[in-house]
Amino acid sequence: MSATATLPYRPCAGVMILNREGKVFVGQRLDSTLEAWQMPQGGIDDGEDALQAAIREVGEETGIPREMLALVAEAPDELFYDLPEELVGKLWKGKWRGQRQRWFLFAFGGADSDVNIDTAHPEFRAWKWADPADLPAMIVPFKRALYEAVLAAFDEPLQRRDKATA
Repeated sequence: MSATATLPYRPCAGVMILNREGKVFVGQRLDSTLEAWQMPQGGIDDGEDALQAAIREVGEETGIPREMLALVAEAPDELFYDLPEELVGKLWKGKWRGQRQRWFLFAFGGADSDVNIDTAHPEFRAWKWADPADLPAMIVPFKRALYEAVLAAFDEPLQRRDKATA
């Protein structure tokens, strides 16, 4: 068994934010030069539940205030991804093999001007709205299966929104 296999998964929350047109918020990380785009996500702090962490992460990464978000759905199961071997010792001080995430789907009731990625601790260098179906192709390859699982978990509410916006 590899040393990586004995490491735990980092507990995290992930967030899919939908605008009124049914598009999803994605950002390009500051710490990467890849043309990859990702949804907001981050670690769950001590004393915090996954929903609290999700809302905090949205504020920290997008500047979107809580009152502009309406919870639509929560993925029924935790979703996991493993880091590629070459990143295991480099990220998170080598303590984690990947992440186990609780995912939440929020409707965004604000305008583009309410998004501000220039936060106290910015994580994104750019942001945009993307079609949900395009998400797996936009993320770093090692998270592609995770994003496919997120889309599957939110398939029903996404389908309902598609019908409502059509």
